[in-house]
Amino acid sequence: MNVKRWTALIIAGVLLVFSLGINTVFAIFKSDLFGNFDSLMAGDNLSVMETVIENGNMDKRIAYLKIDGAIQDIGSSSLWQPVAYDHQFFLGQLDNILNDDSIQGIVLSVNSPGGGVKESAEIYKRLLKIKEEREIPIYVSMDSMAASGGYYISAPADKIFAQRDTITGSIGVIMQSINYQALAEKVGIRYETFKSGEHKDMLSPMREVTAEERAMMQDMINESYEEFVDIVEKGRNMSEAEVKKVADGRILSGTKALESGLIDEIGDQEATITALREDFGLQDAELFEYSYEMGGWQSYVGMKIGSVFGPSTEEKMLMKIMTDYKAPKMMYLYGEY
Repeated sequence: MNVKRWTALIIAGVLLVFSLGINTVFAIFKSDLFGNFDSLMAGDNLSVMETVIENGNMDKRIAYLKIDGAIQDIGSSSLWQPVAYDHQFFLGQLDNILNDDSIQGIVLSVNSPGGGVKESAEIYKRLLKIKEEREIPIYVSMDSMAASGGYYISAPADKIFAQRDTITGSIGVIMQSINYQALAEKVGIRYETFKSGEHKDMLSPMREVTAEERAMMQDMINESYEEFVDIVEKGRNMSEAEVKKVADGRILSGTKALESGLIDEIGDQEATITALREDFGLQDAELFEYSYEMGGWQSYVGMKIGSVFGPSTEEKMLMKIMTDYKAPKMMYLYGEY
């Protein structure tokens, strides 16, 4: 009996110590001394850093920016789920450049099939503001793909470089919806819809689009398309007729884009940086890029805790399904939508 009693007491003591230890760890992370753990988990405690790529004069610097992936605002990276392209972080980089007098040039690397109309326009407007207020050159280096919205944001650049096999162009707007009315009827599913107006359920997957609604949607598409064409006209100093020769949604190789006037030179990223240095006397300028980290050692410990107490892979997938809203929207996008 004594052995059993002592065994039970030891087990109870271990559990108590373990419980107190876990609560202490979380209390430390929640304290002001170590920052807000909840913010860290949500990705709000990101430290913006500058990483030097090529040493040089710090009084006249070149900012290297990169867009890699679809241009959509899907939130920021967190310990639970990293994102390939962080839209708000990228906009923050542009805002920083606007207020940093040491930056004398920008090299923008684009590797993107495009993305949202809204997000592409936000980047375009900020780049234009930098050109107007800072009067510094912007050179674009197109990677394997800079199509649709990827070209849209490249258009205001002072010079655009692409590689011979770069996929670019795809100038246009797309909007798609799915209709599974026939399938629903086949399996016996019926939607009951109550609406305040005739078009409130426009693009519903449970009914056909009317001719009037098709005309409405096409007007919206045409308006965004004409805006895209105007931006290419201004950025490339081309006439409307010249732009519309290739603005039917077609994709172009780097070579064909050069022939069409959509880019300036065939060359890789190194050639783009070299050209910017030579064209604007920035041979000795420091080249740097922005990056962020999630709170140093706190991030590491938090990641370990997250791996134990965070959601499983299946739970993450379920969360994504539940939070993804698949309403049709206009996109400057090439490829699967």
